[in-house]
Amino acid sequence: MNLILFSRRKGTARHINLSHPLAFGLVGLLAIGILAGVFAAGLRMGQLHPAWSASGTAAASNQQSGEIASLKSQLQDKIDALSLRLGQLNAHLIRLNALGKRLTEMANINSSEFDFDHDPPQGGPESGAAVHATVLGDLGGEVDAFDASIDRRTAQFSALEDVLMGRQLSDEIRPSGRPVRDGYISSYFGERADPFDGEEEFHKGLDFAGQLGDDVLAVAAGLVTWAGPREGYGNLVEINHGNGLVTRYAHDSKVFVAVGDTVQRGQTVAALGTTGHSTGPHVHFEVLKDGHQVNPIPYVAH
Repeated sequence: MNLILFSRRKGTARHINLSHPLAFGLVGLLAIGILAGVFAAGLRMGQLHPAWSASGTAAASNQQSGEIASLKSQLQDKIDALSLRLGQLNAHLIRLNALGKRLTEMANINSSEFDFDHDPPQGGPESGAAVHATVLGDLGGEVDAFDASIDRRTAQFSALEDVLMGRQLSDEIRPSGRPVRDGYISSYFGERADPFDGEEEFHKGLDFAGQLGDDVLAVAAGLVTWAGPREGYGNLVEINHGNGLVTRYAHDSKVFVAVGDTVQRGQTVAALGTTGHSTGPHVHFEVLKDGHQVNPIPYVAH
């Protein structure tokens, strides 16, 4: 193998036979010298800057340690917050249960319908995710469970409120009590002698005798459907209480309500008088059920 070298200045060419042992040895020494120079330069650079590699590794390690510590701190803060929330929910649930139980007892409601000591029975296929969460003791899952319990208690309270409100409304609109504060019953419901001609007649209400101008009271909440003169009744107030119940207050000297007014139990609706078919100051009190006069005594004595 020959190596040809050209000279621009002299314009000549020289031939070097690389297969000659001397030429081959020179080329080998040159290659070894170059490699030795590169190795020595690298070694020298390593001696001059021994901390470069180590410092980079240490910095990366320190950064990772800081990030891990920060994550642990954040996780612990979340766990502490969830634990605090769990305790608050538990205390709130205990108060709700105690209040619900007390209201149930006060309202004399069957405790099995509003059991605040236990959650209502529930069921369904077992969920692998739920079991996994329980095994891991997931605080977030426990908080969600308490939230669900509070939601159930809220629903129970709403139902209990509906029952109590229904009872209260029923009590308010059911005629009960006397239409006067003072006075006495001067004539009862049923057969009697007419006070004007002595003929037998059927008296369709109760008469409460009193002083002229005494308050005439609504015996239940309702809507005024008549307020003014009516044949035989004199000045009359009629109140519709719903459920087919109506009350009438007759012979009033004055009327204090108008048709369409909403009245409450115990409200003064008129002044006792002697207008119409009357022999003296009194209020003629009637109770109608589905359009027919019934004996007011059970409602008055209730």
